Amino acid sequence: MANKPTTARPDRPRLTLNQMIPNMLTVLAFCSGLTAIRFAYEDRWEHAIIAISAAAILDALDGRIARLLKGTTKFGAELDSLSDMLCFGVTPAIVLYFWSLETIGRFGWVLVLLYSVACVLRLARFNTAIDDPDPPAWAGIFFTGVPAPMAAGLVLLPMIISFNVWEEFFRRPEIVAIFMVLVSGLMVSRIPTYSFKKVKIRPSWILPSMLGVGLIAAGMLSAPWTTLSVFLAGYLVSIPLSVRSYRAMKSRGIIKPPDEDKP
Repeated sequence: MANKPTTARPDRPRLTLNQMIPNMLTVLAFCSGLTAIRFAYEDRWEHAIIAISAAAILDALDGRIARLLKGTTKFGAELDSLSDMLCFGVTPAIVLYFWSLETIGRFGWVLVLLYSVACVLRLARFNTAIDDPDPPAWAGIFFTGVPAPMAAGLVLLPMIISFNVWEEFFRRPEIVAIFMVLVSGLMVSRIPTYSFKKVKIRPSWILPSMLGVGLIAAGMLSAPWTTLSVFLAGYLVSIPLSVRSYRAMKSRGIIKPPDEDKP
């Protein structure tokens, strides 16, 4: 009896432990984002915000560490995108639903779906842009729309502020609804927002920058909700400034608008 032909399985490249670190961080971010939903279900709102913040920090680290350790892979990119969808597209909306929007029933759930769909569209557009072999000149300076991690912080801003002042006001479903609609629109918009990924710091600004980081760390330890509120409010203020910078750079010919970058 003739033996059946066997298909040889191609050898897969082995990864070192260092190259696995970025994927480990992504998995930790995923677990942190999922745990935030459990905290929200138990009415542990501050713990839920801390878990989402931890997911955002891990998300910021995994890509940079992957590039430093030369561990960037297609698998890692897909894993990161799926984790972002849960941590910043699903979890914040569910947390706000339990916190406030549940009181308005179906309309509250419509807002949850609106935000989540906007986030998945934002991530799909971002992933498509990454695969572009000829990205536009402005891609390293600006994002198109608000990135998902920052959108999660902005949509949770009413809850974060309520930890300090005016809890009854910011917990009103109409206030939360305004933020969800606004942030959803910002995510899918064409508004240029600062990237900060390739910002180069002059030598004379290194020490002041490090001092600023120290002050932020001290603020997060001593008054975390006030510091986080100020940080997110500062990002909102930066959006009009980023639009102004984009237009100024375009008028000087430093960058071209998106539709002029392609022949």
